[in-house]
Amino acid sequence: MQYAKQSQVTRPGKAVVEAKANFSGLLAEVEAGEEIAVTRHGKVIARMVPDHRRVAADAFRDFWADADEFDLVAPEDKPAEDVASLDD
Repeated sequence: MQYAKQSQVTRPGKAVVEAKANFSGLLAEVEAGEEIAVTRHGKVIARMVPDHRRVAADAFRDFWADADEFDLVAPEDKPAEDVASLDD
């Protein structure tokens, strides 16, 4: 298994033992905002990416981009209610 930062060209890299030994370092890079591609035989098999909290509005942002075409007012007999976060 090898790994490479997304901004770098994937190169022959670390064996599984080396990647495991440097896992804490990889996590620190991800926490700093880096995206790391994990590869096996030069093929990306996974990505380590920073966790960004999402709310429902983020999930539907593209859909609602054309909101001026919709009537978004809740009916008086069914007022809008708060929704739970997707992260809970």
